Amino acid sequence: MKADLHVHSHYSDGSDSVEAVLRRAKTAGVEAISFVDHDTVAGWLEIKALSSSYGIKAVPGIEISAYDFKRQRKVHVLGYEYHPAALHIKEHCDKLLERRHHHSLWQMEQIKAAGYNLDIDAVIASAFPSRTVYKQHIMKELTQADYSSPEYQRLYKSLFKGLGPAAGDIDYIDVFEAVKAIKADRGLAVVAHPGQLDSFELIPELVRVGLDGIERNHFDHSADDHQKVEMLAEAFGLVMTGGSDNHGTFGAAAKIGDITSPVAVNTFKGL
Repeated sequence: MKADLHVHSHYSDGSDSVEAVLRRAKTAGVEAISFVDHDTVAGWLEIKALSSSYGIKAVPGIEISAYDFKRQRKVHVLGYEYHPAALHIKEHCDKLLERRHHHSLWQMEQIKAAGYNLDIDAVIASAFPSRTVYKQHIMKELTQADYSSPEYQRLYKSLFKGLGPAAGDIDYIDVFEAVKAIKADRGLAVVAHPGQLDSFELIPELVRVGLDGIERNHFDHSADDHQKVEMLAEAFGLVMTGGSDNHGTFGAAAKIGDITSPVAVNTFKGL
């Protein structure tokens, strides 16, 4: 089964609607898909309704923005096949979304104060149906340049990195609490793109609180990363997953269905 278990939509920081993503997935021959929008399960009812009309199996998903406090680095945790109510996940993520939105409002004020022409109301409106503004929404109002272009990247770094006027970050969820929340909602917890965020050392520790898998196939992973994932999966009996991490025009150019999940995806409930 061709499965892309890592895509994003306009319910978080993706540029495209659920239906636009599903259309491209169908064209690419994808048979199973998971929308893992950041810190929200808000799109699930639409995803469930539309995916059946395209003949694609939809797997409930989320990508939780977490933090490894021991090593002082970010780590993302994918949750799959959780109970639809997602009570424990939402308890943590709703607070995170609120912090992110307030931080984005602060960032926009700083950008305006730095002399940029930015309509805050227009940014909020363009983010809908996401009720949280992300940096991608702010950048959309500031430039028409493509995400991967040098112009876009220069502006992004000058605003949000280093000494930029909108630099800084929010407090994230403890990664152990993120895994526990997914498990409490009867879901499967998977560490996302460990090669991108250097999360390999953390894996054995998360296994002790119920980690189920590791994302192997990702555009940011090298052959060495693949080998590390495979060794950890074998050592701890973990499932390996994968996907395009597609954000539409808001992210890297990996197309839906270009990167898929290994055969081990069949161990997921419902597939």
